[in-house]
This record gives sequence, structure tokens and C-alpha cells, in this order.
Amino acid sequence: MTATPDDQQELEKEIEQTREQLGQTVEALAAKVDVKARAQQELGQLTARLKGKATEANRRLRLQDRANQAKQQAAQAGQQIRKRPVPAAATAGVIGALVLFFALIRRWTRRDK
Repeated sequence: MTATPDDQQELEKEIEQTREQLGQTVEALAAKVDVKARAQQELGQLTARLKGKATEANRRLRLQDRANQAKQQAAQAGQQIRKRPVPAAATAGVIGALVLFFALIRRWTRRDK
């Protein structure tokens, strides 16, 4: 039994159709796998964003704690000054005199040059 040219053309046509169907099936499978990969990528990006927001929130809480501590210390210092205003004024006066003294010395040394 030998195949006629018409039979051979039909076989080639069927083979070509089968190849096209196989190619479409492979593309469909690749698309399904790609969706999974994209979902994982988006999940990774979302996780990174959430970690960043958590880090920022933690940093803000620490800054707020430090600000509260500074407020408490300032309030305590204010209470100490109210209790004993003379030593506080004397300390401020001494510091002011030292600043003025060093400023004058600096000015005099610049004139000599």
C-alpha cells in the first residue's frame, strides 16, 4: 500500500494542525505559570512595602518616645528652677559671662593679626 499524493498532503495538513494545537496548549500552560510567578512577585513587593511601613512606624514611635522623655525632663528642670530660682539665674549669668569673655578674646586675637 503506497500513499497517494492526496493522502500525503492530508497527513501533512493534520500534522501542521496538530503542531499548531500543541503550540497553543504550550502557550496556555506558560500563561498559567506566568500568572503564578506574577502573583509571587506582587506578594514579594507587598511584603517589602509592609515591612517598610512597619519600620517607619517603629521609627516614629521611638522618636515620639524620645520627645516625651525630653518634655518630661524639661518639665522637671522647670520645676527645679521654680523651686530654686537664684542658683538657676546665677548659673545662667556665669554661662553668659563666659560666652561674652570668649567672644571678646576671639575678637582681640583677630585684630592682632
